[in-house]
Amino acid sequence: MIVDLPDTNVSKISKALVSVREEGGAVALGRVLTLIILSHHGVDEEAIEAANDASREHPMRVIVLIEKDPDAEPRLDAQIRVGGDAGASEVVVLHAYGAAGSNSESLVTGLLLPDAPVVAWWPGDTPPVPSQTAIGRIAQRRITDAATQADPHAWVAGLGALYAPGDTDLAWTRLTRWREQLAAVLDQPPYETVTAAEVLGGVDSPSTPLLAAWLGLQLDVPVSWRYLPTDEWASGIKSVRLTRADGDILLARPESAVAVLTQPGQPTHELAFPRRSLRECLAEELRRLDPDLLYGRVITQSRVLLDLSDA
Repeated sequence: MIVDLPDTNVSKISKALVSVREEGGAVALGRVLTLIILSHHGVDEEAIEAANDASREHPMRVIVLIEKDPDAEPRLDAQIRVGGDAGASEVVVLHAYGAAGSNSESLVTGLLLPDAPVVAWWPGDTPPVPSQTAIGRIAQRRITDAATQADPHAWVAGLGALYAPGDTDLAWTRLTRWREQLAAVLDQPPYETVTAAEVLGGVDSPSTPLLAAWLGLQLDVPVSWRYLPTDEWASGIKSVRLTRADGDILLARPESAVAVLTQPGQPTHELAFPRRSLRECLAEELRRLDPDLLYGRVITQSRVLLDLSDA
C-alpha cells in the first residue's frame, strides 16, 4: 500500500501512519529500530529496496529524508509505504523543499519509534563528519559507503580522522568473508608465524587498503597493497598472500564469484566467493547497535591507513 501526502507536516504524517496501520492491519509492535536514509538527489530506490529486504531480518521503520532545492518555497511532501511495498518495514519518504529541510532533526523526531535505536545511513554523498550532523547526533550507528563517494580512496584515508564510536562504512562490511576465511586458515595447523602480507584489488575497491590495514593490525607484520589495472582485474579485491617460512598462503579470485585457496602441502580448495550485495551488508550492520570496536581500531591505529592519510 502506498499513500501520498502532498504539502503536509510531521503531525499529519504521524496520524496517517496510525490510520494506515489500523486499516491495513499492520502493526508497529516488534519494530526493533528506526533507519534514517539521507539523500540530496532524490529517492534512492536501491537503498530502499535493500532496507526492505533487510527488514525481514530486522523489522523496522524506514525514514527516507530527501532535501530538495534549498531556494524553493518551503514545503514537505511525504509518501507512506507499507505491506508488500515495504517488506517487513514501514517506509516514510520525506521530500523537504526550501526552509522545510533546514532542520532535519525536527522532521524525523516525531516519526521515530519510541524507545528504539536509531541508525543513520548515507547511501550516496555524505557530510564530511557524519557524527556531527543533526541526524548523526541522535543515531546510535552511522553507516557510510566509501564506494559512493566522489573520491573513494581519499574518503578511506580520512576515516580515522573523522571517526566517532558508532561509525562504520560498508567498505569494511564487504570484507567480512575475506576476514572470516583468512582467520579460519590461520587457526589451523601448522601454526607458522606470518612474516608479511600482500593485498591486491581493483582500482574501484576502497576495501583493499582496509583489508591491508586489518591484516597489519592483527598480525603486526609489514603489509603491502596496490590497485591492479582495470584490464588485469575489473572490480573488488583480487587476492591476499600471507608469507610464512613453510610457504605462502594465497587466497585469490580467478573470477568475481569464486576464490581459490592455496596452502603448502595441502590440496587446493575452490570457494564460493561472490561480492556481497547491498542488502547483505546493510543487514549485517543492523545486527549490532553497539560501536564496532575493531573497525575503530583499524581505521585509527593501522599504520597502513595512517601512511595513506599522510600521502
